[in-house]
Amino acid sequence: MSDTTLGDLALEVRSKNAGPFWITVELFLRDDAGYALAADFVDEALIARVYDVPVDGVRVFRIPSLRVVKASYPRPVSQGSLFDRDVHAGQHHVPLAVLVP
Repeated sequence: MSDTTLGDLALEVRSKNAGPFWITVELFLRDDAGYALAADFVDEALIARVYDVPVDGVRVFRIPSLRVVKASYPRPVSQGSLFDRDVHAGQHHVPLAVLVP
């Protein structure tokens, strides 16, 4: 069993706004082996569980030619609203980066 995280396999893991009601997290993988592992591991159910959102609202996109796996999910509160703790969604990548596939 390995302790290698998704963040270890990636060149970059980031998150960002995808409009005022959505967040996108992205994994840019180092090589084909890492991409294959991440592409199999990251699915709608995983994102829903990690970010505590309904699974039917999650969208996962796999782009093998770029070795990118990205997922979008509804923001728990709209961007800039009273209870929004991260207006730019810049810290949402951390729970994904620390997962061990």
